[in-house]
Amino acid sequence: MPWNAEDAIRHTHKATTETLQSLWAKVANECLDRTGDEGRAVREANAVVARTAAHHPQT
Repeated sequence: MPWNAEDAIRHTHKATTETLQSLWAKVANECLDRTGDEGRAVREANAVVARTAAHHPQT
């Protein structure tokens, strides 16, 4: 199930911008392709977005 940027809003409250939402979808889809594990893909995408939001508050 490939995700799109709008799906980020349902999975993390930290994806507050279009850039972070697009990043979330990119990371989740790449992880899903690599591992086949949807849960891991969501967790990895959430972690990347949280880390990015913390280091770049305006992103």
